[in-house]
Amino acid sequence: MNQLRKQFPVWGTIVDVDCSSSSVSDAALDAAMASVITFCENVDRDFSTYKEDSWISRLRRGEVQIEDCPDDVIEVWDLCAQAKWLSDGAFDPWAVAGGFDPSGLVKGWAADKCADMLVAAGAEHVQVNAAGDLSLRGGFVDGDGVVKPWPIGVVNPNNKLEVVKVYEITDGAIATSGTYERGAHIHDPQTGMIAIGAKSASVVGPLGWLCDAMATAVMVGGKDSVSWFGHNELLGYQVFGVNRHEESAWEI
Repeated sequence: MNQLRKQFPVWGTIVDVDCSSSSVSDAALDAAMASVITFCENVDRDFSTYKEDSWISRLRRGEVQIEDCPDDVIEVWDLCAQAKWLSDGAFDPWAVAGGFDPSGLVKGWAADKCADMLVAAGAEHVQVNAAGDLSLRGGFVDGDGVVKPWPIGVVNPNNKLEVVKVYEITDGAIATSGTYERGAHIHDPQTGMIAIGAKSASVVGPLGWLCDAMATAVMVGGKDSVSWFGHNELLGYQVFGVNRHEESAWEI
């Protein structure tokens, strides 16, 4: 079994990629990893709200229209519209100071793209961790050679050393929103105020972009977000929310 793990800085955070294969060489994994790193750098170039010449910055300034943008930008724009509809507007990248900002979806989307690139290159077991947005493929191989689901822990937002929930995921994604890295940065699109629905929210399901967006939305909606998960598009998705003002949690 050939294994490769790399951590690299991008998007203002660290992306951690772990992949292994029994069928392709170390050199093939190295080449696939190099492609993943290049893809992530291109995502930063195109989607950054801090780089003045990114497509997103140009959209926000009104210098281009969405139909003028590359296919990836158009794809993310359309996915943002779907997530806005599914969350009754609790996730709304257009209701942001300065204009359209897909940051609440694009990391989960990119993590899925990276995982799929590695699988296409022959990796059988993949974990892509983009600062709390994880895409997982094929489980992992334990010391006895047995394939098991990836165990992914959700930590207490008040104590990052305490794991309060563990999900076992073979193929799929998990995204967590909260104050872990950037403080209280999520706002309610309706009021413009800091989101108070939850202190942290984790969403597990098949699609990384949807987990990422809905975790952001649950931060706004809190327990009221249960109604969104009746949509056919969200069947099978799971939610773990930590309440903002009390030592308690809830699940969907």
